[in-house]
Order: sequence, then C-alpha cells, then structure tokens
Amino acid sequence: MTHTPTVASERETGAKGLSTNAVGLLGAVIIGISCIAPAYTLTGALGPTVAAVGTALPGIFLVGFIPMLLTAFGYKELVTSMPDSGTSFTWGVRAFGPWIGWMSGWGLVIATIVVLSNLAGIAVDFFYLAVAQVFNQEWIAALKDNVAVNVITCLAFMAVATAISYRDMQTTQRFQYILVTFQLIIMVGFGGVMMWQAYNGSGFNFTPIELSWFNPFNVDSFGTFAAGISLSLFIFWGWDVTLTMSEETKGGRSTPGKAATLTIIAVVSIYLFVSLGAMSYAGVGDEGIGLGNPAIQENVFFALATPVLGTGAILMSLAVLSSSAASLQSTFVSPARTLLAMGHYGAISPKFARVSPRFFTPSYATFVSAIVASVFYAVMRVLSENVLWDTIATLGIMIAFYYGLTAFACVWYFRKQWFASARNFFFQFLFPLIGGIILFILLVQTMVESIDPAFGSGSQIGGIGLVFILGMLMLGAGVVLMFYCYIRFPDFFKGKTLVKGLPEDENAGLAKELAE
Repeated sequence: MTHTPTVASERETGAKGLSTNAVGLLGAVIIGISCIAPAYTLTGALGPTVAAVGTALPGIFLVGFIPMLLTAFGYKELVTSMPDSGTSFTWGVRAFGPWIGWMSGWGLVIATIVVLSNLAGIAVDFFYLAVAQVFNQEWIAALKDNVAVNVITCLAFMAVATAISYRDMQTTQRFQYILVTFQLIIMVGFGGVMMWQAYNGSGFNFTPIELSWFNPFNVDSFGTFAAGISLSLFIFWGWDVTLTMSEETKGGRSTPGKAATLTIIAVVSIYLFVSLGAMSYAGVGDEGIGLGNPAIQENVFFALATPVLGTGAILMSLAVLSSSAASLQSTFVSPARTLLAMGHYGAISPKFARVSPRFFTPSYATFVSAIVASVFYAVMRVLSENVLWDTIATLGIMIAFYYGLTAFACVWYFRKQWFASARNFFFQFLFPLIGGIILFILLVQTMVESIDPAFGSGSQIGGIGLVFILGMLMLGAGVVLMFYCYIRFPDFFKGKTLVKGLPEDENAGLAKELAE
C-alpha cells in the first residue's frame, strides 16, 4: 500500500512520497533543538519548577533528562532497524500489534497538537511584548490579554508556520538555522551575564551555586519530586522530531539516532547553564524577581531581562519570540509525518497519505494538524485561567504515555536478541526498560495529582482539575477514534497492511502466502 506523487520529479522520493536525503546531521540537530525551543520552554518552565522543588532544580532537570536519554537509546535502536516516519506508531504496531500501536501514534499526534497551540500562544505574548518595548507603549503589551486579539493573532502565526511547513525540508532548514542560532547566542549570553553580575555583587539576591543543588532527592515529598520531573519532561520534549524525518535524512539509518542524542545533550547543557545563572542572580525567593515569585512564573525571562540587560532587554523578548516561532514551524514535522504514516498503512483515512507533488511534504496531514491545534487553542483560551500552565501539565501526561509505550516497544521488539551481545543487553533491553518504567510511574503519579485543580492553574469543571479532564478526554478520544477506524479500515487491524513482529516474521508470512 504505497502512495506515489502525481507529478514526476527528478528528486528521489521514498515509498511514502517524501523527499529522501533532504536533511543532514547538523540540519536534523538544528530542527531538533528548534522543536524543543530552549528559550521559550525555559522561560515558561523555570518558575513553576523552582516553585515546586526550589534549589533542587538542577538535580530535577538532570533526573528528567535521564528517562529521556534512556528512551532515546531505545529510539535509536528502533530507527536503525526500522527507519519510518511513523516512529512510535509504526514501532508500536511492530512490537505489540495494531491496537497499542495506533494509540501510541495517537499519543504522539495529540501531544504535538497540544504543544502547537501552546507555542502559538507564547509567540503571541512575546510579539506584543516586543512591540511594546520597541515603541515604549505598555498598552500594546496588554493586547495579549484581550481574548479576541490574542486568538486572531495566534491564528495568524499558525497560518504562517503552516505555510512554511508545507514547503520542502530545505526551506524548513534555512528558516531554522537563522532563528535557532539567534536564540542560542542570546540565551548563552544572558546566562553568562547573570552569572557574572551575581558573582560581582550586582545580583538581585545573590545565591552561591552549591553542589547540593544537583541532588534531586533534596525535595519535600515524592509528589513534589514527581511534579518537578513532569515539568522537566516538558522541557526536553521534542527531540524525537529528528526520528520522524528518518526517511528524509542523509547518512543512512544511523543519522536520526545520532541527531536525537546530540540534541538532548546540547539542550540539557544550555538549560543547566542558564538556570544556574538565573538562580545565582535572582535566588529562589517569592518576592520581586525571585524565581519563586508566582507573579513572574509565567514569563521569568521577561521579568529578569531589564534588570540584567538594561536597554538590551528587547533581545531576550526577540529570542523567546524567535524560539516559539521556530518551534511552532518545526513541531509540525512530527504530527504531519506520523499521520502520513498512519494513512499510508491504512490505520486512518488514506487522505492523510497525500503528499504535495511539488514539495514532497504531507500536505493534508499538515493542514489538519494546523486546524485542530488552532481550534484547541481557541477553546483553551476561553476555558482556562492560565492556558500556558494547563497545557504544559497536560502535555506531560501525553509525553509520558507515548514515550513510555515506545520505550517498551523497543524492549519487546528486540526480545529475541537481548543477550546476543553486551551492547544489545544495555541499549535494546535495560536502558529503554528503565526509561519506560520511570515514564509510566510519572504518568500514573501525574494523573492522580492532576485530579486536584491546584495541580494546574486552578481551572476546574465540577471540582475536578482541568488538567486531569483534558488528559482523560485526549486518551478517551483516541480510543473512540480507534474503534471508528477499526470499523472503517479493518485491514490494518487485521494485520494486513503493517505486520506485527520482526521483519523476518513478515517475510515468512509473505513466503507462505506466495506458496499457497
């Protein structure tokens, strides 16, 4: 079951119609960093994480990094064995069959749609903040709080990002090189200036860096520990975009896995450097620009930028704006290519398998992702008192769900060769198994904690936290849609379009069919 572009081209394409050899290792890492969006992510997550765990933040970041790295090892093994744009969906089917595989794909798609809406919202906030700084007019910054203006501007950002994503991967790479380089330069400079000022006596609340900060168990309770880890999962999420491009990547099967690992290591280094600078400069108190102050938690960098950079504060606003805008565009890569694979293998409507004959990108899947994300944002903006916080918390649920399933898929898929070598034992069994267990523990803990409205922004329906309701609705909607697809597209669920098991199992099945 393949899809071929309707217009011939000299460019080489794969079985799904995507352009091959379009992205190199550096390009994949840049797109991976862009999808994580360090500047945007840290300004939104730094305050809430400090509020939850205090000075243990570096340790919590490192612990949150561990399940991601362990899971990345499993992803690397899977993409080397089966490079496929469907990633979690395809691998889940191969390991556990169509039902669990379908839900794994759904988890990835819905997580990226949630974060797309969040990214668009952040882009709106910093757009008006930057304009207000340029013209020195505070009333312009307040426009972000006007629901109608906010939603309309958000839709405009979404439309621009969709248009860029619809074009070929070369366009995406060029766009990302500029924006990612800019945000990383500003972030490293910002962290360096904060640390320099702190240790030269001009910090807001100088707090010397201590080795104990790196102890993740220096928190009050397991619930607090889990909340901090859930937030840290959010800040690392997005590296797997490098794997959804596996069919479009240069350098063979090893490149996507290398790109994922390099992306995670680069991002954790940036996070630790900037976070240590902010903590040493501002402290973790709840007054003024202390990182624990609830009044600045939604946007920590905006509160720190003027005291730290003076007239150069606008650079930080532009860095976060470029970060969210770049990530908004690159994040489209994952849901579009996962939906493309699901359509290609007959798990959903074949419309999703459509590829642009001009740009060799998933046209229908890209537009559907944009529409759903736009509607989700508009609804959340009306329902939630704090759309940023609630979508971050909800995203943590979906991340733990589909990353955990994919880690377990690696373990089960390679079960026949766990002990073939020491390398197999660690990378195909032990590391992804530990990563998956950690993620599922966090999933259960987060679901239990999120029943209380205090877990998120305080938004609730019938006394139940909006974060819990959103998580249940998203998973429940996936189950309903899966059964609908079972009725509409039964061949996939009967294993006729994508076979469960190892490649040799599929070959044996085909040989048997031919013999009969």
